[in-house]
Amino acid sequence: MKIGIIGTGNMGSVLVASFIESSAISPSRLMVTNRTLSKAERLQHAYPKIKIGNTPEEVFRFADIVFICVKPHEFYSLLSTNKNYISKHQLLVSITSPISCEQLEDLLDCNIARAIPSINNRALSGSSLISFGSRCHSDYREKLLTLMSFISTPLIIDENITRVSSDIASCGPAFIGYVLQCFINSAVNQTDITKAQATQLASDMIIGMGKLLEKEVYTLPTLIQKVCVKGGITGEGIKILSSEMDEVFDHVIQRTHEKYHEECEKVSQQFEVKEELK
Repeated sequence: MKIGIIGTGNMGSVLVASFIESSAISPSRLMVTNRTLSKAERLQHAYPKIKIGNTPEEVFRFADIVFICVKPHEFYSLLSTNKNYISKHQLLVSITSPISCEQLEDLLDCNIARAIPSINNRALSGSSLISFGSRCHSDYREKLLTLMSFISTPLIIDENITRVSSDIASCGPAFIGYVLQCFINSAVNQTDITKAQATQLASDMIIGMGKLLEKEVYTLPTLIQKVCVKGGITGEGIKILSSEMDEVFDHVIQRTHEKYHEECEKVSQQFEVKEELK
């Protein structure tokens, strides 16, 4: 099996590194390309045996499974320009939420799937969100799930929960990282602790908490209960969080969905061109 990756930005680079370091695929069976080739070449410096395609056409001609890791508004132009090089026997995998498998199936004759990764996949951890097109062959379904299981826990999701699932799995590390950074900054501003000390403590705390959940020692609710002793100091902190943060993530999810629908509308306008030209 040969893998192609078009687009070597943050997520494309995560997939390259994770697939290689997890031994999901031999580097020699992986070809990447990017609009700015120097970015793809930097990956080759790290993993010398990977192949560089000078154009997307080269990648489509090389690979059995091609991951499209460009921005949503770049999809239509990329795929419509190169559709003659995409075989109906290939699997094309989108990693972006605003474009549905159905839209891609309307444009192309090949097998279609979507696999939304997370930055956590760089540590061969976290989830990946999987959706399949209606005509994606069972062999390719199995191959994609197996491939993603090397770097993540694949979760098959329905279209209607794509955005919120991505909020939690993919955006979540940034959201929780920001909250944790605010915690660190407040500790430094309010006390004599140094930023280095606070950062070390916070990092160790979040890693340890993750291990407790991974080993199923506690669930999130029971973990809170164990730390939050009745009448204790933690409880006072929880009272503040409860009064000031309960609606924060309501607003976060509302805004991410607003942006998602804006992106969907822009993408739909591009894909509707095909229908108008029929």
